[in-house]
Amino acid sequence: MKIIFAGTPEFAVPSLQALLDSKHEVCAIYTQPDRPAGRGQQLHISPVKALALTHAIPVFQPLSFKTDEDLQQLLSFNADLMVVVAYGMILTQAALEAPKLGCINVHGSLLPRWRGAAPIQRALMAGDAKTGVTIMQIVRKLDAGDMLHKEEYTITDNDTASTLHDTLAILGALGLAKVLTQIDSGVIKAEPQDENLVTYAEKLTKSEAVINWQQSAHEIALKVRGLNAWPVAQTLYQDKVLRIWDSEVIETSDQQSLVLSPGTVCCTNKTLDVVTGNGLLRLLEIQLPGGKRMNTQAFLNAHAMQGVKLG
Repeated sequence: MKIIFAGTPEFAVPSLQALLDSKHEVCAIYTQPDRPAGRGQQLHISPVKALALTHAIPVFQPLSFKTDEDLQQLLSFNADLMVVVAYGMILTQAALEAPKLGCINVHGSLLPRWRGAAPIQRALMAGDAKTGVTIMQIVRKLDAGDMLHKEEYTITDNDTASTLHDTLAILGALGLAKVLTQIDSGVIKAEPQDENLVTYAEKLTKSEAVINWQQSAHEIALKVRGLNAWPVAQTLYQDKVLRIWDSEVIETSDQQSLVLSPGTVCCTNKTLDVVTGNGLLRLLEIQLPGGKRMNTQAFLNAHAMQGVKLG
């Protein structure tokens, strides 16, 4: 098949690589325009564009598909299919209809659960037992197209949004390859989504990073995992933002610590536990402004924390 690929971030790279390694022809690649980044605000190309340039494939970076020029460019490829993975741009109906077989998407959740912008993070923060990727047909309504294939993954206690992102990116490429084989063989089956089971994964905001110590240790631990690596869970320590990269729930029968107000630190020279609305949360890896990420034992070597109130 003659395929157009549209994607932007690292999540899309394994899927693009799978297409490049396949028998199919990638005739064009669409990605977001180069953006300024870093302290120098220099223009940076997307990970998808970087991979495309190593294969000498034409790259296009329109601001939208609303202009006739951009649409005619898309139509000129006479493609069989468009594969979209975290492109970050809404396709017009005309763009969706340009390829003969339409457009399909690799989405990082088990639809219809977690439609929207942050499915990986929301699955972790909600305490879901499993997640995965769904290959679906694209329609104008957000992530609402018929499902073509799913790859499931059981979430572990050690998974963070960062590790889960990388795992699902690979599963997405695997699922995409299976779907292309089914399309080639004419055996593909589309399954409508059950609208009664729909949940939405709202875009993450920096304000969500602030920890409410009145919540349970379990809820806060899920937040820490779900917000790693952005925006990273945080609290205030001596009027400074203390970022929390890793934590774990601690079972305790210490009645003295459990009557302390939420946010109070109970620590030894090796561990840093914080009282929550229900249970203790042990901080494992933290970071102060301008400093490096460090384990809490190293942090405690330089900071007296017993009885300190966070928040």
